[in-house]
Amino acid sequence: MIGRRESVSGAHFAFTDRWGGVSAAPYEALNLGGAVGDAPESVGTNRELAAESLGLDAASVVWMQQVHGADVVVVDAPWGGRPVPEADAVVTARRGLALAVLTADCVPVLLADPVAGVAAAAHAGRPGLVRGIVPAAVRAMVELGAVPDRIVARTGPAVCGRCYEVPEAMRAEVAAVEPAAHAETSWGTPAVDVSAGVHAQLAGLGVCDRAQSPVCTLESQDHFSYRRDRTTGRLAGYVWLD
Repeated sequence: MIGRRESVSGAHFAFTDRWGGVSAAPYEALNLGGAVGDAPESVGTNRELAAESLGLDAASVVWMQQVHGADVVVVDAPWGGRPVPEADAVVTARRGLALAVLTADCVPVLLADPVAGVAAAAHAGRPGLVRGIVPAAVRAMVELGAVPDRIVARTGPAVCGRCYEVPEAMRAEVAAVEPAAHAETSWGTPAVDVSAGVHAQLAGLGVCDRAQSPVCTLESQDHFSYRRDRTTGRLAGYVWLD
């Protein structure tokens, strides 16, 4: 259920795999995405199971309506009955408030400054990398008191540069913004490495404490992959501070 969990100085990071939930195929089993065609009651149960395994209250987790953009929302409470806004990063200065990001090949980016008590979760696909969602999230954290060289950054399972084949023109477009994302597939065609691009952007912003998941979602049957399966579930990354 929780494929990876780590705590650093009171900051907590967790990434799910696809197992331990109640969803039926093709969303088997721990689908946490509510907009992929799965039964809402199954998604709700899965979110409760995942939260419980992390010691969290499912109703207090802050989610986003992700749109591959560069908008950041600052939050200090769960949405409750309010509409969930379109955004690809959420930032908070409220300790104990868990932020979540959904992915199925894109890069889930979890950030925290344990000293300032500021955390962020961002959704970085190829469009978000180009549009600067990660720098935007870091800027929002800094506005709330975070310091880049204190930020702990963890990125989760995502499609790797050896598998993310794209047209040459698209690779050139991405590499023009972030050269580190320039990649080649294992079969020798143009590719984009979004995780490498995200980590290069973080390094350029002064974020030094970084770690990247070794899991490629397209290669791993333990993780959802949109590129592999099209109709499938969504993984989640969670971040919160004591």
